[in-house]
Amino acid sequence: MKQRRIPSDEAYAGLRAYLTGRKAKKIFLVCGQSFSGLRIAPFFDRLELQTGICVTKFQQFEPNPQYGSVVEGVRRFRESGSDFIVAVGGGSAMDVAKCIKLFSGLSDEECYLKQRAAPNDIGLLAIPTTAGSGSEATKFAVVYFEGEKQSVSEESCMPQAVLLDARLLETLPPLQRTATALDALCHAVESFWSVNATEESKRLSKAALGLILKNWDAYLFNDGQGNQKMLYAAHLAGQAINLAQTTAGHAMCYQLTSRYGLPHGCAAALCLSKAWLHMVRHPMACRDARGEPYLRKTLAELAEAMGQSRAEEAAKWLDGFVKSLRLPLPEASPREAAWLRDSVNQARLRNHPVRLDADALESLYRQILQLEEEG
Repeated sequence: MKQRRIPSDEAYAGLRAYLTGRKAKKIFLVCGQSFSGLRIAPFFDRLELQTGICVTKFQQFEPNPQYGSVVEGVRRFRESGSDFIVAVGGGSAMDVAKCIKLFSGLSDEECYLKQRAAPNDIGLLAIPTTAGSGSEATKFAVVYFEGEKQSVSEESCMPQAVLLDARLLETLPPLQRTATALDALCHAVESFWSVNATEESKRLSKAALGLILKNWDAYLFNDGQGNQKMLYAAHLAGQAINLAQTTAGHAMCYQLTSRYGLPHGCAAALCLSKAWLHMVRHPMACRDARGEPYLRKTLAELAEAMGQSRAEEAAKWLDGFVKSLRLPLPEASPREAAWLRDSVNQARLRNHPVRLDADALESLYRQILQLEEEG
């Protein structure tokens, strides 16, 4: 599906034209608790007066949204009689909005996650307020059910249109700013080496990596140009992930967030940095059908894209970079490293180009938790 890019202008005239052109009558606005402080908030507050389009806000969901919140969102969406959905926020708002769209036509007599979803013609517009998840460019959504991460993957989850407005990044707190950019970095790297990678996903990954590395400092200093470039980089990385999917960095990180409260992007970067070092040292464990020579070539190409001369230098650079950020780490025992090892969903590791057995996973977690030195 070709996604429409709505121009970002000072008065959001392009957004107003898009919504009226879609003949939307009632909008269901999925947005986070900080929405009222965003510069786009007055646009939606005045929309009914200016255009007659009614807006119903839904904000009752958590970061890393729970299934129960999505159920409530579906109920409120149906009750409102809305015919269009707008998601304004980070990855969680996007995930909730996608699930509401997907589940709205299903029976509420059975868990939505157990039913086969059917495509529908409900419009979905995504307006990201972080430069990280790239969810506005993917067919994927994440929801937590009984403490476990559940992934939803449906083509009809993909927003039909997106508005990339870098001014919405101006109020991001420092830790969220860092964590979301790390998520984009992980998406760019993982989609490059994924067993599902294509020439197109690699092209998108490489472009995203270049923008992330070049604009990192400007973005962290909340520079307007840095915000714009990082937002676009995250969007490109999202497009790459939509094609190739995530690998070990993401497969390993979810319990670090749900059990210990580490921000998702921080947890993913901690896992990625150790998994990358392991991979360049164990290419003989290649599981990509294209073979070990292809994997070595891919890792060399990735190193070059990062301005490094060899694969191991690139992996060491990222490991050092992540360490320099002094990300929060949980205090954990060796027993918890074993628990984390067993918590990894093996199905989610299938995209990783190198096999990770139980011993390798536990060793990686011990390194992440600083319980042992790198091998």
